[in-house]
Amino acid sequence: MTPDKFDFRDLFVLDLANNHQGDVDHGKRVIREHGAAVAEAGVRAAMKFQFRDLPDFVHPDDRKSSTNKHVPRFLSTRLPWKAYEEMLAEARAQGMLGMCTPFDEASVDQIERMDFDIIKVASCSAADWPLLERVAASGLPVIASTGGLTIHEVDALNSFLQHRACDYALMHCVSIYPTPDDACNLGNIAEFKERYRGVVIGWSTHENPADTVHVGLAQALGAEMFERHVGVPTDEITLNAYSATPDQTRDWLAAWTRARRIIGRPERGEPRPEEAEAIDGLARGIFARRAIEKGQAIRAEDVYFAFPRREGQIASGAWTDGMMATDPIAADAPLTPDAVSVPERGRETVLKRAVHEVKALLTKARVPLNHDFTTEYSHHYGVERFNEIGAVLITVVNRDYAKKILVQLPGQSHPLHYHKLKEETFVVVYGDLNIELDGQLRTLVPGDTLTVRPGVWHRFWTETGCIFEEISTTAHRGDSVYRDPAINRLEHAERKTVVDHWGRFQLNEALGNR
Repeated sequence: MTPDKFDFRDLFVLDLANNHQGDVDHGKRVIREHGAAVAEAGVRAAMKFQFRDLPDFVHPDDRKSSTNKHVPRFLSTRLPWKAYEEMLAEARAQGMLGMCTPFDEASVDQIERMDFDIIKVASCSAADWPLLERVAASGLPVIASTGGLTIHEVDALNSFLQHRACDYALMHCVSIYPTPDDACNLGNIAEFKERYRGVVIGWSTHENPADTVHVGLAQALGAEMFERHVGVPTDEITLNAYSATPDQTRDWLAAWTRARRIIGRPERGEPRPEEAEAIDGLARGIFARRAIEKGQAIRAEDVYFAFPRREGQIASGAWTDGMMATDPIAADAPLTPDAVSVPERGRETVLKRAVHEVKALLTKARVPLNHDFTTEYSHHYGVERFNEIGAVLITVVNRDYAKKILVQLPGQSHPLHYHKLKEETFVVVYGDLNIELDGQLRTLVPGDTLTVRPGVWHRFWTETGCIFEEISTTAHRGDSVYRDPAINRLEHAERKTVVDHWGRFQLNEALGNR
C-alpha cells in the first residue's frame, strides 16, 4: 500500500442511513452504541451517512404528494446540516472515520465542506455519470457499490474510476432488502477479485442481521471490506429487517474475527510441530531386504519400504539410486544416515528445485506456456550460486524477432552486461524488477516497459521475485559482453544450462558434462 493511497482493507462500514429517525440525539446514540461494539472488537470502522439536498433532489410535485415510497421517508427524517456535523463529530469521538453517500451534486459540496474521510457511491448512483464526475472531482477515497449492475456496467464503473485516477474500492452488493440466501451471490466476490486485480473488493450486506454466516463466507472468498446498516430499536422505533442492533453488530464482528482466524494466512508456511509429528508418525521407512555389506552399492531390489518408520530412519521419500552402505546393515534393519551415504547431486538438485519454484511463480502470475520452448538456466558464477546470481530464460520464439520470458526468483540478480547486436524491450508481467541501465537505477512494476539498446550496460535483480517478457531482435549466442572478464572467459555451457522444455530428463546429463 503506497503512502498516498487509502487503505480500504479490513474496514467496516456502518451505514446510519435514515436510522437516526430525524432525531440528532437518537442518531448520536446509534453512533455511540455501535462505536462501543467496534471498540470492543478492536477493528477499524467508518460511520456512514447519506446526504440528499432535498429541496432540489426531490421533484417539486413529489414534495407535495408522491407515490414513491421513499419520498415520505426522506422528508420525514430530514435533518439540518448542523445536525450532521454533530453526528460526524460523535463518530470521530468514538474513533471512527467519517463516510458519506451523496445522491446529488450539491451533497458532494457539503461532504467537502464537512471534511469527510471517504465518499461512497450507492448502487443506484453507480451509472449516474454526472454525479460520478462530481464524486471523482472531490479527490476523496471512493467506495462504490454495485448492486443491480450487470458485469458490463461494473466494468464501465471500474474503468471510469481508473481513468479519473480515483483512489477506490468496489463493493459486491445485492440491492434486495433483506437479501435471501439464494440472492447473495457471494461467488461474485471471487470473480471481482480476479477481474479487477489490485482493487480492494468488499461485501455490502443486506441479509438478516441475526445471521452471521455470510461475513465469514465473504471473507473466505476474498472480501476485505464489509458494510451493513445499523440502528438502535426503542419502544417507539422498530428497525427494518436488514439493520443490525449493537449486539448484532458485536456478533457480526465476532463472526468475522473467528473466520479470519480459521482462514489464516494465505502464505504456505512451515507446518506446526504437532502436524509434522502427526505426518511423521504415518510415514514409511527404508528397510534392508537382505543383509548389505559395508561398501556395497544399494540397489532398489536390496530394500523395501514399510510402516512404521523407525526413529532416525531414512524415509521412503528420500530413496535415490546410488546410495552406498558405509556400515553393514542386517536384513530387515532400517537404513539410517549413519549407515548410508547419499550421492552428491547438489547442482542437479538446485536446478530441479528451481524448476518447481519457477513453474509455481508462473502459475501464480497466470502466465501460460505451451510445450514447445527452450529453457536456459543462467548461472554465471556456478550452479551452486544460482539462487543468488541467476535467472531462468524461456525462449518462446527466436527468428528475425524474438520473445523470451525471464523469471527471477526472490533474491536473484543478473550481472552487468551489454549486447553487441540485440535490442530488447522488457515488459514486466509480475513482481518488481530493479534495473540499472547505463548507470541509472529504476524499479519497474507490472505494465512497465523499458528498452535496452545495443551497447548499453545493464543489470537487473529482484527482492520479491519477478516475471518479465523480453521482446527483441534475434538473439545470437555470444552476443553478451560482461563487465566481469571472468564470465567472458567461460564457455557457454559453463554459465548456462540449456534444455528443451523444462529439461526433466536432460538436467542430470547436462550437468554431468561439467
